[in-house]
Amino acid sequence: MTTAANKSILSYFTWAFVVTVAGLALGAWLGWSMTGTIGGLATAFFICAVLAVLEISLSFDNAIVNANKLKDMTPAWQRRFLTWGIVIAVFGMRIVFPLAIVAIAAHIGPIEALMLAATEPSEYARIMNEAHLPIAAFGGTFLMMVGLNYFFDQEKDVHWIAALERQMSHFASIKGIEIAFVLVLILIFTSLLDAAEATTFLYSAIYGLLTFLAIELIGSLLDASQKTMSTAAKGGVGAFIYLEVLDASFSFDGVIGAFALTQNLFVIAIGLGIGAMYVRSMTIMLVEKGTLAEYRYLEHGAFYAILILSVIMYCQTLMHIPEVVTGLGGATLIGISFWSSVRYNRREKAEIQD
Repeated sequence: MTTAANKSILSYFTWAFVVTVAGLALGAWLGWSMTGTIGGLATAFFICAVLAVLEISLSFDNAIVNANKLKDMTPAWQRRFLTWGIVIAVFGMRIVFPLAIVAIAAHIGPIEALMLAATEPSEYARIMNEAHLPIAAFGGTFLMMVGLNYFFDQEKDVHWIAALERQMSHFASIKGIEIAFVLVLILIFTSLLDAAEATTFLYSAIYGLLTFLAIELIGSLLDASQKTMSTAAKGGVGAFIYLEVLDASFSFDGVIGAFALTQNLFVIAIGLGIGAMYVRSMTIMLVEKGTLAEYRYLEHGAFYAILILSVIMYCQTLMHIPEVVTGLGGATLIGISFWSSVRYNRREKAEIQD
């Protein structure tokens, strides 16, 4: 049986490659069936490919954070997340979630929302774009709490940007400091919006904060009662919910940004779904090969990328920020943290040899 140690990196992406081929073929067929032209086929094919790359670039940090959480879960719950979780991620967040937003915003049923997406994509896209503010406020707040919760930790003893992270670890002794920081930022951005938008932003951001705290509470309750739980369930439910909401928060930006390329819900779902499969493959590789332990600053880069993404989502309520900035910013931070890890490993190896 092939072990994780001798599995090649490419072998982890086998299913992602299969889904890529199938997805691009489906996208091309969709373009042909809608237009009946080679140009329409090529356009749909190209947009699906671009959306897949967009999703991958936006989700490097998502894969790393998923792996960080998964390594502490039982094998049973790891399998559940990597099977059920990917179904929820691809179909729930890329198809059902946008339909639900339009249904709620337009006060119509889910079937009517689906028909609207199929027959009036421009109107569908308009409603989605109008819903961007509450989505950005909710997702930005949740992601900000995820990032701050990582750095405001008294037990954290590995620091990448040492001067900053030591201070954050020190101030973690102040109860609720990360919540206070987020609330202050919410108030600042609320003051920069007009009255109607400010109210929407405030409520959505508070809901994002409460969602994070509720999931933390569920995890704490599960930890406290784990003696009476079966081994397969220990910490699994709370971690599963946490990862699903985390994936949702990461997906908001990609789903909304996709409408800048196409207004066709089905093309968006195919492109982003291909990208989601690569995120799943990266997550499995990171867990099985122990990459997070081998590269000590990789997690740091991912959580810094999360914090930057959360601030960008807040700023998007005031101005348009291209998705390429978001994707490249996160990928750059992770790349720098990876290089820092490599340099650290080389220094350690050199000291041992000396």
